[in-house]
Amino acid sequence: MLSVDSVAGVGVYGGGTLRFSNSIPPTMTTLTELQIRAAKRAAKAYKLYDERGLFMLVTPAGGRLWRFKYRHAGVEKLLTLGAYPDVSLKRARQKRDDARRNVADGIDPGVKRRSERDAHTNTFAAVADEWLLTKKNSLTPATWARDRRQIFKWVVPYLGNKPIGSIGAPELLEVLKRIEAKGVIDTAHRSREVCGRLFRYAIATGRAKHDIAADLIGALAPRTTQHHAAIIDPVKVGELLRAIDGYDGQPATAAALKLAPYVFVRPAELRAAEWSEITLDADQPEWRIPAERMKMREAHIVPLARQSVNILRTLQPITGASSTCSPRSEAAAVRSAKTHSMAEGIRRLGYSSEEMTAHGFRTLASTLLNEQGVHPDLIELQLAHAERNTVRAAYNRAQRLAERRVMMQIWADYIDRLRTDTATLRVTGTENSSNSHIYCIKSLT
Repeated sequence: MLSVDSVAGVGVYGGGTLRFSNSIPPTMTTLTELQIRAAKRAAKAYKLYDERGLFMLVTPAGGRLWRFKYRHAGVEKLLTLGAYPDVSLKRARQKRDDARRNVADGIDPGVKRRSERDAHTNTFAAVADEWLLTKKNSLTPATWARDRRQIFKWVVPYLGNKPIGSIGAPELLEVLKRIEAKGVIDTAHRSREVCGRLFRYAIATGRAKHDIAADLIGALAPRTTQHHAAIIDPVKVGELLRAIDGYDGQPATAAALKLAPYVFVRPAELRAAEWSEITLDADQPEWRIPAERMKMREAHIVPLARQSVNILRTLQPITGASSTCSPRSEAAAVRSAKTHSMAEGIRRLGYSSEEMTAHGFRTLASTLLNEQGVHPDLIELQLAHAERNTVRAAYNRAQRLAERRVMMQIWADYIDRLRTDTATLRVTGTENSSNSHIYCIKSLT
């Protein structure tokens, strides 16, 4: 039998006595700062051991990296704890102890770290940034900026730090109701729609399981439909055209106002026109707008009537060597577009935003052409509206350009007559050699 006197350090076994030291030597030597600083690189990586699973890996490149070896569910694993000297010996031991406590509680510290990292990268704001980056090249700059504003101005301040997969429909609805309470109902609806696209991206990338924005359809106050104000009465159109002829503002704005009723493209497309896109000297003058500047992301051809060519030729000497159809540098042209825009020019002519808008030239042309019986396909093609049937769209783009050239010239002649008189349009159908209809427009006094 062995008895121990813990104070004296004496053990008695039968008739003999055993003596031992009160201080039991450690089973493993611990690292010191001096040893760490003295560690040199070698041809192969080697380890400097501390204790309780902590060691330093010295790499051939000279890196000194902290590692913690542990076992979880019977499997040996490694956890990185940072690099020396950013993580000191003392700090490495603290991080090791934290990890050991997790292991003692049945938690895998490596899995816990990944979960925390994922929670940070899977927040609503982080996923929104990632989604917007994927859309950078497929949306026009204006549309991309609008979508970003809808998310980061109105939604991120309230939901940005939450993991996107944890957000419920009531939380999003509360945010949308805040927007609605400010009286901007259409903005609330737009924000819901953009959030829907974001949640569908999160589902596709494994960060969410359900589009909660879809659950909120009908939960907001109905939006009021607002149309772009436009003058569509032929007599008043003539008055507008005469007023534009008398415009004495910026040359680029004057040219844009004169050109708009002839080409009826979107204001942003007209404002950013570049000379490299425009052919004036060919037998069939035209303006080819690249896909990246079109709302529908498809290249668009605008046949140029004689009147359009004359307006652009007048503008050319003013613009000089500028790549844009503007008399300033491209950077200045952007500022000019804001301070001397078509909308501002229309206001200077005496028309309020309830009477006429820059976008209204499209409505003006569409309305008058449709009223006079021009084939809707020609009008829709020239307006560059989306064609849901891709086969039909390809056919239209390939086969109907000649008809659009005819339409655009006779349309230009027609609105010229409106300056001095009222006119009507009559459409007649004729057969060509391929037995497809070509719809011609005749201007009548």
